[in-house]
Amino acid sequence: MKTTIVKSISFYLLVICIVGSTISSNAQNKSQQPVFVLVHGAWHGGWCWQKVSEKLRAEGDLVYTPTLSGLGEHKNMLNKDVDLNTHITDIVNLIIAEDLHHVILVGHSYAGAVITGVADRIPERLEKLVYLDALLVDNGQSALSLNPKESQDLFTKTAMDFDQGLSIPSPSSSWFGLTDSIAVRWTNDRLTSQPYKTFTQPLVLKHPYGNHLPLIYIACRNPELAVLEQFADQAKKSKAWKYYELNTGHDAMISMPAELATLLSTFK
Repeated sequence: MKTTIVKSISFYLLVICIVGSTISSNAQNKSQQPVFVLVHGAWHGGWCWQKVSEKLRAEGDLVYTPTLSGLGEHKNMLNKDVDLNTHITDIVNLIIAEDLHHVILVGHSYAGAVITGVADRIPERLEKLVYLDALLVDNGQSALSLNPKESQDLFTKTAMDFDQGLSIPSPSSSWFGLTDSIAVRWTNDRLTSQPYKTFTQPLVLKHPYGNHLPLIYIACRNPELAVLEQFADQAKKSKAWKYYELNTGHDAMISMPAELATLLSTFK
């Protein structure tokens, strides 16, 4: 009888210890800083952050590099319903499912629209927003509408010719400012077509742009994509933004990963 009681007490003590350890672990995860979530731009995937994430993780940082629906390794999921809201939901779901807090949310290029949408929905999970050579899409605007009329027409015609308007085929990686032949070939092998509706669907915001979070803009100005010049200048002139420059082309995570990782580390 005594043996049975002792065993029962030991069992319950074990359960209490396990539960206590789990609660402690969860509390540590919630307070852990920083948590980087790196969101790729159009035609890319989580793969593009490989070297940046390696450096950040080597410094002990927690880093997530999700791939948006219909792109990269998820290209088999491309369908007519994938739009900007889908991509915003991708990142919101990741942050909630992984129970992430104090997130430094980084959006490259097209993903400027994505991270702005995420901030509009779950600002309490985020620490700051970092726009890496990104579009600054405001309420009612779309990625397509921010392009000149001739570019809009070209994107639309290219999508129709490619797969009847389902997606926009990727340009060569040299268009993103890559010049190293190995980097060009590696990137070209991984680029996938961009779901067309992600470019055409207007962003809907219920709160002010950025939802009161700190805003950071990193411009890649050598060479600079013409469509992004206005946004870099806007951030540079505004007191609401912290502004930085990298002396490289648009795909800085591939052409200048070490320097980019070092810069991101200063935002912790």
